Amino acid sequence: MDAKRVRKIVERWMLPTEKSSYMGGLENAPIIASATGSTVVDTEGREYLDFQSGQMGAALGHRHPKIMAAIERALATMIHATNTMLNVPRLRLHEKLGKLLPPPLAKSLFLVSGSDSVEAAVDMARKATGGTDVIGLHAGLHGSTSYMTRSLSFNWRRSKHSVVAPGTSAILAPYCYRCPLGLKFPDCRIQCLDASLELADANFTGRPAAFLGEPILSAGGVIVPPDGFYKRVEDACEDRGMLLVIDEAQTGLGKTGKLFGFQHEAGVTPDIIAISKHFGGGLPISAVCATAEVAERAVRNGYFATRSHAGDPILCAAGEASLDVVVEEDMAARAHLIERRIKQRMTELAREIELIGDVRGRGVLLGIELVKDRHKKTPANDEAKRIAAHCLEHGLIFQVRGVRELANVLRLVPPMTTADAEVDRALAILEDALRAVAGGAKRKGRTKADARAAE
Repeated sequence: MDAKRVRKIVERWMLPTEKSSYMGGLENAPIIASATGSTVVDTEGREYLDFQSGQMGAALGHRHPKIMAAIERALATMIHATNTMLNVPRLRLHEKLGKLLPPPLAKSLFLVSGSDSVEAAVDMARKATGGTDVIGLHAGLHGSTSYMTRSLSFNWRRSKHSVVAPGTSAILAPYCYRCPLGLKFPDCRIQCLDASLELADANFTGRPAAFLGEPILSAGGVIVPPDGFYKRVEDACEDRGMLLVIDEAQTGLGKTGKLFGFQHEAGVTPDIIAISKHFGGGLPISAVCATAEVAERAVRNGYFATRSHAGDPILCAAGEASLDVVVEEDMAARAHLIERRIKQRMTELAREIELIGDVRGRGVLLGIELVKDRHKKTPANDEAKRIAAHCLEHGLIFQVRGVRELANVLRLVPPMTTADAEVDRALAILEDALRAVAGGAKRKGRTKADARAAE
């Protein structure tokens, strides 16, 4: 598809993008024509390492052969099925997922998108408890397709949505690098949570229903809560008769180095979790998983959630295959190895390049926070934008994230199937970009990225 035709389609037929959103300006970005593994190819034939895993849905690599084979088998039998009858792929997926869930999580239902699963999880918590109020973290993001998920995605200013769902409010995220209380962990004793909960108690409009959070706040700048945070949240929920709902869209199924992100903190047992993104290996399927007790209480109070394509055989077949890949290829272990490789190099570079303020994250969900001054931690938004553009030009794709107006965190999310050589290639491109923008000495001859490409 040539550039002239693209411009015509965009100008005549496509709804304009909201320029301040992360999708703003996509009209001027490369147009993807094909994808395999960790590589995408544009309409001009240029290849890019995809360190955003598509829209996080290709964390098992683009077109994984085992998942493609499962989809092809499903195509030969049945693609769509009614929600008023069970089908074999759906039953197989319930069983396989149920056996993988950490007890007492056991029950599941299938939907289509991540927003679907979060909305259904919140509704389940309300039905199970009889409560209404739901609190989330001020740097959290849980979706944009529903009234409820938009209202709980506090990392977007709620004024963008004009009207928000009642009974939804935020508490402070444990952003230790930029502590909102000016304290330091562990001496702080997680005062951000204590202060937030006191305010939440004062603002509840009725009986509270749930706390909703991510094990790592991805869109909010890859914020990793300190050890002990979620155990304290769980205790607070129990004291108030609330349920602990964990959104594993961007952290589940191996991405953080464990099967689920919440497992990094010992003793934490969510009542409900939501799974999506790479659950279908690239096809849209999500799940809400709960303990038997919570599920039964919710259903007794009239709970149900569905979509026209929830439980479609082709989606369930892809979901089952994705779970097989995660387990059989030990994706969690691979994610951990990629984390070590990237963090080691970025930590080394931080000794030379002051622009690198913090390196954090787990598995293949990593963030590099850029600052103009390490002491003042002045956000380097412009520099982050220039680094991303430099990397794109040289064949590396990732997104820039941060809390609200901050856009100074380079978020790296390579597929878990990414080979060491591909990781090294990406790191070389990123290093060249960091040095160029930070004003480092120019190398003579080929750059590291050029050298890697020639190997």
